[in-house]
Amino acid sequence: MISVAIDGPSGAGKSTIARRVAGELGFVYIDTGALYRSIGYYVLKQGKNPEKKEDVTGSLPGIQLELRHVDGIQRVFLNDEDVSDDIRTPAVSMAASQVSAVPEVRAFLLELQREMARKNNVIMDGRDIGTVVLPNASLKIFLTADPEDRARRRYEELLEKGETVTYEEVLRDVIQRDYNDSHREIAPLRQAPDAVLANTTGFPLEKSVALIRSLVEERLAGKDDGK
Repeated sequence: MISVAIDGPSGAGKSTIARRVAGELGFVYIDTGALYRSIGYYVLKQGKNPEKKEDVTGSLPGIQLELRHVDGIQRVFLNDEDVSDDIRTPAVSMAASQVSAVPEVRAFLLELQREMARKNNVIMDGRDIGTVVLPNASLKIFLTADPEDRARRRYEELLEKGETVTYEEVLRDVIQRDYNDSHREIAPLRQAPDAVLANTTGFPLEKSVALIRSLVEERLAGKDDGK
């Protein structure tokens, strides 16, 4: 099986790009960020505080997560409810960053993610895929862009969904999440030593997709050559 690990900061376009490349190459796409977002969403929905470890760990027994393909699109189900759209708000994004720092949450999701990679050719994106979840991945990519560029993309995405936000608010969230993700004690965001750096600052989506697809295809060609 071929496994591609794509790590990088919030708003780098990991999910959009990984989903596109996986679809074009016939791989299974696994959005690990959506799993963390779902836990953050559940904690918030229960009226709990995602910054309090006991609130987060106490919520885990009530969570059942599943990734399903509906009409050819991957959807996230939390306790049999499709929450794919509900988990994409700034508040849930911040909650996801907070719950992901809890060791019990990472352990809760780790085996689920690895089992998916054992059974399929996958492209998996997140914060610690190449460093922790799939340390022996066939290809590791660290996908990033300048904070201002990432904030602009996220801002435009939220406006399209009808959210009432300002660019300054989104930029603050991006910078704060970068800090949270890179400074947490458990599996902090960092580039794996053997990961390929892909900086897409200023890139339109199609150029970013083409770049990542070319990296995957180069790795596939190398595997065919026995490298």
